[in-house]
Amino acid sequence: MTTHLPGPTVHAATERRPSFRRVTLRGLAVLLPSVLTLWILWSAFVFIFANVAEPINRGIRRGVTELVPRVVPPERWPEWYDVTPEELARFRASGRTPGASEAAALAAARLDRLEGYWRARWYMQAVGLLVAVTLIYLSGALVGGFLGRRVYAIVERVIGKIPGFKQVYPYVKQLVDLLLGEKTMAFRRVVLVEFPRPNSWVVAFVTAGGLRRAEGALEGETLSVFVPNTPTPFTGFTLNVRASEVIDLPVSVDEALRYVITGGVLVPGSQLPEKKTE
Repeated sequence: MTTHLPGPTVHAATERRPSFRRVTLRGLAVLLPSVLTLWILWSAFVFIFANVAEPINRGIRRGVTELVPRVVPPERWPEWYDVTPEELARFRASGRTPGASEAAALAAARLDRLEGYWRARWYMQAVGLLVAVTLIYLSGALVGGFLGRRVYAIVERVIGKIPGFKQVYPYVKQLVDLLLGEKTMAFRRVVLVEFPRPNSWVVAFVTAGGLRRAEGALEGETLSVFVPNTPTPFTGFTLNVRASEVIDLPVSVDEALRYVITGGVLVPGSQLPEKKTE
């Protein structure tokens, strides 16, 4: 009598096959960082172009339309500058210069033609950005010299006396100096401090020595520490604590910031818990 053995089941193979949800999440984990990075960079570029480059481009176009008749003879005017009476009539009929004089409407029509000429050539869109970078570089080079520093100090004093500016400018300048200045208020050490209650430790950054009044009240050496918030580490709390009550954390500032921003998900390698061996 022939005995038939049971055929192989597909249950084990099915269990080993990753589910659709797991594969999809894996794909997101692979692609999302790159996509988000590109989106952030593109959004930053669009913001800078719209708020820095394009206003400069508009100013350049307006200046060119004013400069052409003064430096270029009529027989050599560019094509976009020479507006015929018919073109001017169509431009005025479009309703973009209501109540304007003939000269004002003609200047607006020339500016409109120059804008069309400008936008038709993609490389000209970068002119404003190049001008901005050049001005920033020249400003930095000027302030780097003795005379430039003196002039800058005078300008700052004048700005500091203008109502409205003097209430805002000093704090904005401190923030910019913190982020971009040559003498930044750098985080000196990464530490653990008890906050907001005993036996609850948070990551903090030592920024400077403590206040003299705090040292008197706490009867000893103190430190000023910054406790960042998650996930926005640029906001947080500034504390004065006893120097003897902080615990140094042997990690870099970048590693500590990643730990804070991710809510403790990205733990520095040196601080990973040791695996228990059975």
